[in-house]
Formats: sequence, structure tokens, C-alpha cells
Amino acid sequence: MMNALLPRAEDFDEIAGLLGLAFHGNLDPELLDVERNVFEPERGLLVRDGGTAVAHAGAFSRELTAPGTSVPAAHVTMVGVAPTHRRRGLLTGLMRRQLREVRDAGREPIAVLWASEGRIYPRFGYGLAAQRLALRCDTTELRLPDPASAEGPLRLDRPAAHQAELARLYDRVRADRPGWSRRDERWWAYVLADVKDLRGGATERRVLLHEGPAGLDGYALYRTKEEWDRGGPRGEVRVDEVVAADPAGYLALWRLLLSIDLTRRLSFDRAAVDEPLLWLVNEPCKLGAELSDALWVRLVDVPAALAARRYATDVDVVIEVTDELLPENAGRWRLVGGPSGAECTATTAPAQLACDVRALGELYLGGAGLGALAAAGRVRELVPEAVAAAGPAFGWHRAPAPMEVF
Repeated sequence: MMNALLPRAEDFDEIAGLLGLAFHGNLDPELLDVERNVFEPERGLLVRDGGTAVAHAGAFSRELTAPGTSVPAAHVTMVGVAPTHRRRGLLTGLMRRQLREVRDAGREPIAVLWASEGRIYPRFGYGLAAQRLALRCDTTELRLPDPASAEGPLRLDRPAAHQAELARLYDRVRADRPGWSRRDERWWAYVLADVKDLRGGATERRVLLHEGPAGLDGYALYRTKEEWDRGGPRGEVRVDEVVAADPAGYLALWRLLLSIDLTRRLSFDRAAVDEPLLWLVNEPCKLGAELSDALWVRLVDVPAALAARRYATDVDVVIEVTDELLPENAGRWRLVGGPSGAECTATTAPAQLACDVRALGELYLGGAGLGALAAAGRVRELVPEAVAAAGPAFGWHRAPAPMEVF
């Protein structure tokens, strides 16, 4: 492979151009300004051919909520190869080197990414850890129940005016939802940026705020798109985020989103697989939910990663792990843990379960079931009833959910 070098901050525009080619996107100046503010050149790997950027892989330094805790995670991003340089091993070389550097740095026990194509990343040890639902519904077909308790007042405003309030509520709710990433001020500015080129003909983004007895307890980020036909208005509500700390606030937000005047349709691309709305509407099938992949997780340091998260029930199990790319992860590991903490240590005791590192990534956020992976042959049971004994511990009371694409 051609040598990969550390990019400089001033290489950002060239890297953006490369990624625009790879992902068929436009180089909108407003969008570039937003993305430049979160770019971390010190975490990039840039390949040049004759002075021209032809491949790149990067990462963001953030934390990811895992069951019961928040874990430092390399948020892998900005991965692309020029169309003229495909099939030369550039992507393979970049991903292998990136994993090695993350492991050697010793700060992040896991890496996480969104995959443009799901078949690419399993060969580097990434496992599908969180799925998402895309909702596409005709709002005239849906009804919500009457509120069980008094709903508070709702307010509409521009999101940037409430960044501090939104951040406090998001942090409060994030602690209980695996798959959400920590947002500092830079990331809030990125999330709330309303780039005109990305509106798709819709309005500017708005924030809907719900006030509970103790203050703000729910918000929704959304925009609307005007449309008419011979029968009248057929506008669309496009929902980006719904964050609520209380069921009453959650219901109040959705009651308004599903009933905005002159709209008849709603879309929400990043709903959780256990989105409460599924259990609130009168006709769940009318939500038009479609399941797709979201977050892929790679354990970079197996014992550190398994010890970092919490477990739904007490567990004491020996797992034999294989890892072709990071041999330090291979071997037998004894995991002892529960709701209050865990430890994972090397052992010579006989293994009860065996799997590759990819399966551990699939289990990490509590979304995949150990029994399902065993039924698929992805986890091997070496001692009878080991799957039944350990399986409940790897689950969690909330499904992992994708909140943002990075």
C-alpha cells in the first residue's frame, strides 16, 4: 500500500473533495465550514499519489453510551477511496493501521462507525451492534391515546437559541440509552447547524419544546415540506430527533408532530427498534417501519471493553475469542460482572463459549441476543446451557439506538 501520512488541518478541503467523489456529494461551502469545525487531523490517515489525495480514514474522539455507562470510543468517519484507486488494498491498509493505532494508544477500548455498505466492515472485526427503524407514515391514519397525566405547554423556536437547555436534557436521557454519543459544544454546533444544501426543499429546522413540572423534559427537532395535490395539502413533517425524559412529554411531542396543519405525512429516519411510538399509535403497521443497520462496533481491547460496560444480570463465563487483526485480543477471557460493574481477565480455565471478535461487537450495546448469535453459528456453546446462563446478562432494558450519523 502507498504510505499513509498524518493530514494537516489545511488538507481538509482536499479530503472533503475526495469524499465528495467517493460518496457523490456536492462541496457546499456552508457544509464544509460546519464539518471543518469537528475535523480532527491528528486522527486521520491520508494517502497521496503524486501529490493528490486518493484515500483517507479518520476518527472523532467521543464517548458512546454502552449499557450502564459511557465508554471512550473512536468514532470512525471520513473513510473513502478515489474511484481511480479502488481495488488496490488502500481501504484494507487504512483500516488495519487505524485499528492498530487505536489499540496502541490505549485510550479507547472500542471503535464505532456507520457503514455505507454492511459487507465492508465485518472483515475488520466490526459487528452490527444497533439497528434502526425508518418511519414513513400517512398521519391521517394514526391516532394517539389521551394523555394519562397532564401534558405541559409546548413552545416552538429556532434550535440554536436553546442549545444549553437541549444539551442538559440530552445528557440526562443519554445515560440510559446505549448508542448515543456524547456532544460537547463543538458537536452541538454541528448537530444544530441547518445547512441549506441539506434541507431537500424543506423549511429551516425548528425545535419543539415541552415543559414539565420541573422544566424542559422533552424536545423534537424537525422541519416541514410544503406539498399540494388536487385534493388539497399533502405536506410532510421530517423529524430528526425526539428526546424526552418523561412519557407525558414524549406523548405531547408526538401528538403535535402527527397533527401539524396542512401536513399529511411524516418521516423519521432514526427511530429506535423499541421506539415508544410503536406502542402508542392505534395502528402500528401504518407507521411504515423499515428495519436497517445503524451502528457497527469493534472491540479494540477485549478485556477493557467487556469490563467497561454493565450487565443486566450477574454473569461468570469464560469466552474463547479469536481476532485475526489484533492478536492481543485472542485467547480465553473470564468475564465476571453484573449491574454494578465487571472485570475481565485472561484465564487458562476451560472455555464455555467461543466466538470471534465481531460477535462481541454485536453483543456490546445489548441489541443482539446471545441466543440468536448462537443459533446463527456465530457463537459456539462449548458447555451445555452456557448460552442460556449467560444470555440475559448481555441484554439491556433499552435497545441501542442511533441518534446521529457522524
